[in-house]
Amino acid sequence: MKIYDYPSESAEKKILSIVNRGLNFQENDFLEVSRIIEDVRTNGDKALIQYAHRFDSPHLNIESLKITNTEIDAAVKKVDSSFLRALKRAVNQIETFHKHQLSKSWIDTQRSGTLLGQMVNPVDAAGVYVPGGKGGKTPLVSSVLMGVIPAKIAGVKHIAMVTPPTEDGSINPHLLVAADRVGVDAVYKVGSAWAIAALAYGTETIPKVDVIVGPGNIYVTLAKKIVAGIVGIDMIAGPSEILIIADHTANPEYAAADLLSQAEHDPLSSSIFISTSKETAKAVASAIDKQVQKLSRKDIAAKSLSNYGAIINVADIGSAIKLADRIAPEHLELQVKDPFEYIGQIHNAGAIFIGDYTPEPVGDYIAGPNHVLPTAGTARFASALSVDHFIKKTSLIHYSAHTFREEAEDIIRLAEIEGLDAHANAVKIRLKHRSE
Repeated sequence: MKIYDYPSESAEKKILSIVNRGLNFQENDFLEVSRIIEDVRTNGDKALIQYAHRFDSPHLNIESLKITNTEIDAAVKKVDSSFLRALKRAVNQIETFHKHQLSKSWIDTQRSGTLLGQMVNPVDAAGVYVPGGKGGKTPLVSSVLMGVIPAKIAGVKHIAMVTPPTEDGSINPHLLVAADRVGVDAVYKVGSAWAIAALAYGTETIPKVDVIVGPGNIYVTLAKKIVAGIVGIDMIAGPSEILIIADHTANPEYAAADLLSQAEHDPLSSSIFISTSKETAKAVASAIDKQVQKLSRKDIAAKSLSNYGAIINVADIGSAIKLADRIAPEHLELQVKDPFEYIGQIHNAGAIFIGDYTPEPVGDYIAGPNHVLPTAGTARFASALSVDHFIKKTSLIHYSAHTFREEAEDIIRLAEIEGLDAHANAVKIRLKHRSE
């Protein structure tokens, strides 16, 4: 991985290529996904089965779209105790963290003659998309937990999970056991853009939902972008990102491993190492060259590092933080002496991982915070998936006659400034009737 000194023209060019790489949407992809969505909206289950036969499972039928209790019982028998132990720990810790996010309804009567407040209610139904992963051989169990648990804590009444079937029409047992453990109400064997369309508009078998969350490929992401507004979505997620701020105390082997943990995701993933020590930077570059050769996805990781990876030398930690805030990474690791001194200075990051023993995978699987995080610089204004994505807040407003009369003239004046006579009249007519 190439080393750059910052500031410099070459470093600036590299940073811009990473920041501006975007989501790589093509017009043909957009048109194809739009066509798929309309097909599912018009033809329902029939369209789902046609896409399943073409891309996933040639023998799937409408009757087998929904997972049965028998399939779940069979799945339980196929997983081992070590998985169940790890699953239990992850679920408990993710639940504990997300319970802190739960908002409460409130009412305020401190202003004389008014009652103002906010009601907090969950959406009625949510859909969680879970990628199948290499024909079901690499089940993304963590996506089940991160999508379903905050919805459950919010109080969503019906939670549906969609995931593409394997060629034989089955779902990986680890996904089914995880879904059962966290209380998914229904699991459907459907993937890609047609799964998002089914959740957004409903079919004969799959009821429509109010919110759709979960990661996926470019077709899933585009489909979520298109149906956003018809339903709520978590975010438009781009390729994974990691940025490490380090000094002379950082362990180069740890840093290299953490950078590769994101590079292996996707050729578009970005891995950036910002260091105040040139010696550490060189050691990290050397460690990456050695470690990448041992990866099963080394070709993907190597391409990612070549195109969107960088090691950047800076003068001090302050400069590193300013550059990190500009990039606004999904994952930011602090591998520096006394890292807690700096966390208050960081404003733009999806999640901050503090210290040598908090690599990014800790957050992916088990720590508790949600791993669905803003990417592509959107950490400047967006936040992690949370309980808030599954609730809606309704304002409450009540005025007494006395307080209404006290504020009426100001309301009328503001309405007239905006040229909205009917707004003003809704106030005037009450003043008139009161005076008669």
